[in-house]
Amino acid sequence: QVQLVESGGGLVQAGGSLRLSCAASRSALGRHRMGWYRQAPEKQRELVAEIDSGGSTNYADSVKGRFTISKDNVKNTVYLQMNSLKPEDTAAYYCHVFTYSNYMNYWGQGTQVTVSS
Repeated sequence: QVQLVESGGGLVQAGGSLRLSCAASRSALGRHRMGWYRQAPEKQRELVAEIDSGGSTNYADSVKGRFTISKDNVKNTVYLQMNSLKPEDTAAYYCHVFTYSNYMNYWGQGTQVTVSS
């Protein structure tokens, strides 16, 4: 079992920046993917960015060039640096881990990001 604890959401003006953090409760995840999804009201949850255990990253087209995902393997923590934020980035952001050892998905409780125009 993996628990995920998120932090860093909040209210920011358009053009501003925020950094989200997500700490996993244990290390030794084996081969895995770790990242962030978001869900705006009345919309489906969508992938924002993810990083795998080898360090490869994947981004949604809408955030490329503005968001950067990184991982601290010592702290078992993944970060999402969000720059040049837009009102359309407003959503609940969820940390996610997928472990290949047991094909399990783990989710954080979500953190709200609100970008005002």
